[in-house]
Amino acid sequence: MGNTLTITDNRNGKQYEIPVENGAIRAMDLRQIKVDENDFGMMTYDPAFMNTASAKSKITFIDGDKGILRYRGYPIEQIAEKSTSFLEVAYLIFFGELPSKQQLTEWQNNIMSNSAVAESVKKVISSFDRSAHPMGMLVSALGALSTIYPEAQNISDPAIRLQQIYRLMGQTPTIAAMIYRHSKGLPFVEPNSSLSYSANFLNMMFNSGNEKPDIHPVLEHAMCILFILHADHEQNCSTNVMRSIGSSHANPYAAAAGAAAALWGPLHGGANEEVLKMLDEIGTMDNVSNFIKDVKDGKGRLMGFGHRVYKNYDPRARVIKQLAYEVFDVTGKNPKLDLALALEKIALEDDYFVKRRLYPNVDFYSGLIYQALGFPTNFFTVLFAVGRMIGWLSQWHENITDPEQKIARPRQIYLGYNERQYIPIEQR
Repeated sequence: MGNTLTITDNRNGKQYEIPVENGAIRAMDLRQIKVDENDFGMMTYDPAFMNTASAKSKITFIDGDKGILRYRGYPIEQIAEKSTSFLEVAYLIFFGELPSKQQLTEWQNNIMSNSAVAESVKKVISSFDRSAHPMGMLVSALGALSTIYPEAQNISDPAIRLQQIYRLMGQTPTIAAMIYRHSKGLPFVEPNSSLSYSANFLNMMFNSGNEKPDIHPVLEHAMCILFILHADHEQNCSTNVMRSIGSSHANPYAAAAGAAAALWGPLHGGANEEVLKMLDEIGTMDNVSNFIKDVKDGKGRLMGFGHRVYKNYDPRARVIKQLAYEVFDVTGKNPKLDLALALEKIALEDDYFVKRRLYPNVDFYSGLIYQALGFPTNFFTVLFAVGRMIGWLSQWHENITDPEQKIARPRQIYLGYNERQYIPIEQR
């Protein structure tokens, strides 16, 4: 009687004892609940997976009501403050423990030595019109990598799996930088393994091609923290896609391309772009009150506030807000910051927003920093993907090595016609 749930089926009076494990019941245990022998059995209906756990994971913990985010048990605030580099955090997320100096050096060397991109992938990027959306180019380039490394399809070999992780971690920022430079009509800048992961990325983005790397340490640090804050976020839309595609035993490049496609959506990775559009539409401080009124009247949306999981202040938003001031000390203050602060103040004090628990999320301030660093608005989601790649790969790896996991295949509740007889076209 301890860890069980008693269910009474009022259709026939039968009772069922369902085991409870980790605060959940197994959906398949409900299949025993039937009206008769011909009944398929009970299913749960959960549009958008609002209350369905599809995986057991040890990677990321979120308590949305309390505003908690932890990677492998470490609070995100501690990681952002104390971590030495993004690749240190990436190692933690993938392997589950903080690395020793030797482990970190080997991890960094393996990733940076795999950061050069094949000529054929460069040609894929160069074939796009310069006005093409950067995420469309990224999805295509990630998919193209699978044609360079056909052995990646052998996902049952741990050594081969790890090699693809090195390649995806090394080449994703290189591809991202090439996409940016192609869109600007600039020559590609090859990766520099003597730099940190974040500094190398900024150098590939903005170096003229002849200059020695000259990355401001504050901007390098900001890029590092932004990558860290976006590294993983539990079973979000793109991560769910990564796991789902991976469950078919597709190679990790194909799975990553699918995850990037999911991230592209404005309700997911494109949200910070929408924040800047909103701030541009507001324009000046004089228009803030009217904008808030329109939101309350259902005539607009307050972008960058509220979250599917967080019903408290997104802990990442606190870190990014402070980071914004550090960046602006170097680049000059983004004039949109005053608008953002005014909106935040209203949202945290106005009963309309307080009752709805609409707190700032990670997207609210990240776009301001990206803009200050020199990234174009349509490139923001690519930056998200660079940081999130380690999370996708860790979740993918956890999923395919979990003996309980099979190919993802949700059920449906069929509401269409029952059996009908085909009518020849002459009789219709």
